[in-house]
Order: sequence, then structure tokens, then C-alpha cells
Amino acid sequence: LSAYLARMVSSSEYLGLRSLASKVVRKMSKRVHSSLEKAEEYTRGMVTGGTLFEELGFYYVGPIDGHNLDHLIPVLENVRDSDQGPVLVHVVTQKGKGYAPAENSADKYHGVPKFDVVTGEKAKSAKGPPAYQNVFGDTLAKLAEGDPRICAITAAMPSGTGIDRFAKAHPERTFDVGIAEQHGVTFAAGLAAQGMRPFAAIYSTFLQRAYDQVVHDVAIQNLPVRFAIDRAGLVGADGATHAGSFDVTYLATLPNFVVMAAADEAELVHMTYTAAEYDDGPIAFRYPRGNGVGVDLPETPEKLEIGKGRIVREGSKVAILSLGARLAEARKAADQLDARGLSTTVADMRFAKPLDTDLIDRLMRSHDVVVTIEEGAVGGLGAHVLTHASDTGLTDSGLRIRTMRLPDVFQDQDDPGKQYDEAGLNAPHIVEKVLSALQHNSTGVEEARA
Repeated sequence: LSAYLARMVSSSEYLGLRSLASKVVRKMSKRVHSSLEKAEEYTRGMVTGGTLFEELGFYYVGPIDGHNLDHLIPVLENVRDSDQGPVLVHVVTQKGKGYAPAENSADKYHGVPKFDVVTGEKAKSAKGPPAYQNVFGDTLAKLAEGDPRICAITAAMPSGTGIDRFAKAHPERTFDVGIAEQHGVTFAAGLAAQGMRPFAAIYSTFLQRAYDQVVHDVAIQNLPVRFAIDRAGLVGADGATHAGSFDVTYLATLPNFVVMAAADEAELVHMTYTAAEYDDGPIAFRYPRGNGVGVDLPETPEKLEIGKGRIVREGSKVAILSLGARLAEARKAADQLDARGLSTTVADMRFAKPLDTDLIDRLMRSHDVVVTIEEGAVGGLGAHVLTHASDTGLTDSGLRIRTMRLPDVFQDQDDPGKQYDEAGLNAPHIVEKVLSALQHNSTGVEEARA
């Protein structure tokens, strides 16, 4: 019946008759015209159920079974040719219709890898390091055992963020707000204001939707909301729409915020614990999509000193300041530079805000070249380091500073390794950047300067 009515009220015959009737009643008094127009609208609303949308100014058509193309296509053709102004077509579909595993899994089977069609189970990959979101979810669940104030918020992405693992252990402290990141952030702010320790686990790209709430409801109020920012950096097959390129830039510019980036899965454990224990304002920590690098997970997490990085390799001529998961590539680059006779320091900065200015000052005063590298857009670590160096006069002595970051483009989907190669953020690119700054040739011999 609904399909028949939808087709009827969207047909050219009905719309033509409706237009003619409208012209006739316009010749009557304004009161009569308005009454008849409302009567037609409400009558159609009672039949089709679209009164709310009519009140918003839409011409409502539906509901229609979106799985029945014989019903759907004629209606779409009708509204395509209509001149009724904004038209709202109400199409009802069921996710995964006809395939039970997809029908029964509200949060899965969106973009799927290879899987068994009969059972719905994903093909098992070779056992490797744990996924970052699972490390986060397990760590948070364990921390919550000893702290009843810890709770978790997800915006319709429980398995993607690892909150499903937290929910199994602490269902009463898990909140799925649906696809409503703005509400989720404000909800977290309210919980924090009442003494809870909320973790809002949101993909970097989706947190962009809630930036106004991050600023007004969290940062200005200086509320201790913990942001677990998943899918930081380039994300492979999910492409530009899901790339976590901008979070450091848009968060580290805000007063009161602490912004961290995990270099590996062990660092993620430490940062989760550090965030849980930090009550002085909002704090965020970012981590990439996929599996960790294979380091051992700490049995006991370490509370990091806010705004302090760490030296992972000591050298004397070149300093590489890494933020986040490019640390492994920075180490590879250091090996290659050492082989060329260029002693290289590698620092894991850990914090984009506040900066470890003591560490930066020491490295800039004792090295010839300083290179920053990060998995984010312009305006992140590199920009903050350059600002500090300029403000303090560290650049006045001829120090060579170079920044490496994501290029100013939206990158297409590809294997993550290829994406970072295209972005120029792998070890060979770091080596090339250093040699260029030092004006060395390919053999590592310094060229004569004009």
C-alpha cells in the first residue's frame, strides 16, 4: 500500500492536479487558501506518515521498500522530474538484508576483508602484534577494575575503537551514543564535570564533527575529558575520508589541552594510564590503525611526565624529533645516516603539547641539523617546534631545521606503506632530507658551497 501511495503522490498526474488546485484556491481568501493547503498536507501526512517533514518544508514521498526496485525506481523517476521544490523520499532498508551474519551485526560488515560466506567469519590472518584499538580497550578495561570513575563513550564504533572489549568487562560504564559525536563529547564533558573519568574513543576524522563541542564544552571549561583518538595518520583502504590528518593541528592550538601520540603499542598503554590519572584538564592521545610494531606490552603501565619526551638513540650531528608511529622509520633512517658517518640522535617527543622545550633546546644547541617528523598535516609538531625555536632565538645561529609532515593533499586509498612512501615519510625520505640540509651528496661527502 505504501509503495502504491508513494508512486501515486509522486506521479506527474497527481502533482499536476495538485498544482492546478493550488492555483484555484489562491484566488480565494488567504484564510481559506491556508486552511485548504493545510488540510491537503495533513490528509496526505496521515496516509503516508510524513507530516513532520511537510512541516519542515519538504514534499514527502514514502515510505518505500528500498529492496524492491520495481517500487523504488518509478518513484525516483517521478521525483527526478518534479518541480515541487525540496522532495524527501523515505526509503526503508535493512542492513545486510538476506545475509543473516550482516543482519545480526549492527556495527560490522561495512568494509569487509575476505570472509567465509557460509559462516560470516573473517579469514584469519597470520598471528602478529595486537591491534592498537584492542591494546587500548584491554588497557582501559584493566584500569577500570581499580577505578570506578573510569567510563567509556563511543559513537557507534565499539569494535573499531576497542570499546567493545571494555564493554564486556564494564557494561554499566559503557555508553554508545550512536552516530552523534557532538553529543558524545558534550556528554563526556558532563560526566567529567560530575567527577567521572570519561574516555571518548573516536576516530580522528570523526572527531572533526564535534570540534565546536571540543572547544566550547571541554576546552573552555577546562574539563578533564580523555580523548582516545583512533585511526591517526593515513589509514590505507579507507582513504581520504577516514584519514586522521588534522587532529594534532586542531587540538594542539587549543588552550588547556594536552596532546600525546603513541609511537608503539607499549607507549599506548602508558598514555592510556597517563590520561586516566590526569585531572587538570582535557587530554588526548592518538594512535594509528592496524597492528602494533611487536614490542612487549608492559605489565605495569607508567605514568608519563606531562610534556616530556625521551631519547631512544643518542648521537651528535643530526637530531630527528619524531611524534607518533613514524618512530620506527626514524630509527631506520638513523642507522643509514650513521653508516654515512653522520651520528644521529632520535627522540620520541611523545607530546605535541606541551612541548618538551628543555629537550628541544638541548638538541638544537648540540646538533647541526634538526628534523621533525609526524603523521599529520601542517600546523602540528613541526610548526610548534619552529615557533619555539624562533621565539627563543635558536634559529639565529644558522641551525638547519627541517619539518616532515603529510603533504597538502587528500591521499587516495592504498596500502599504508605505499601511502607513506607517496607522502615522503619513510626512512629514505628522512635520509634525503638530512643530506639535503647538510648539502651532502649521495655518498655522504659534504659538497663544496659556493
